[in-house]
Amino acid sequence: MSETMPPHILVIDDDPQIRALLQEYLGANGLRVSVASSGKDMARILNDDAIDLIVLDLRLAGEDGMAIVRSLRDESSIPIVMLTGVRDEADRVMGLELGADDYLTKPFSPRELLARIRTVLRRARSMAPRAARGREIRAYRFAEFELSLRTRRLKRSDGTQIALTNGEFNLLAALLASPERILTRDQLLEASRVHDNEVYDRAIDIQILRLRRKIERDPAQPQFIVTERGAGYVFSAPVEVIY
Repeated sequence: MSETMPPHILVIDDDPQIRALLQEYLGANGLRVSVASSGKDMARILNDDAIDLIVLDLRLAGEDGMAIVRSLRDESSIPIVMLTGVRDEADRVMGLELGADDYLTKPFSPRELLARIRTVLRRARSMAPRAARGREIRAYRFAEFELSLRTRRLKRSDGTQIALTNGEFNLLAALLASPERILTRDQLLEASRVHDNEVYDRAIDIQILRLRRKIERDPAQPQFIVTERGAGYVFSAPVEVIY
């Protein structure tokens, strides 16, 4: 499968025209885009999805943009690009001091915002291995799939959800946590254990078969979950870890 899961951007702005503009423009340039008009909407989306970067208007109606930046930075390291007014220098400085990554003043060019988003994403990815120690993993991505550890949901890049049993979720999470590494049946049994009476050697083969039917283009010739005869299974595709 050649399609890959693009970065997921969350735009928070109380102006519906700006939300529509950025959703269309950023989406046309290879990004997934969700939009929110308030901090409450933002919290709901963050609970459901693994977001790679937030574009935040600091002048939301009836809300303190700085409080939102502070809350985001206290709870996560998701990169933040602020949108501010031309005269809001104090806000820009405070936002950067609180941990925002970049800013753009209104009115702005969507093309420049796209360039800044890409720059911040590149910087965040280059720093991720050093910053990951001790941080909670939010999701795994491979090809066009995203597995959220918070919601225990598997999604395609088009938003389609793929139902997983508890055992299938635990098994897939274990494989994604150790890509390109052979995991024995005993290791996978322990990782996918749901109830003690479910654990028997052939259960792994059955769950692997079910997983392949859900994620492989051709389950008979798997590209993701590959059998290592006499040893176990290996997840053979690149995996991106989302913190």
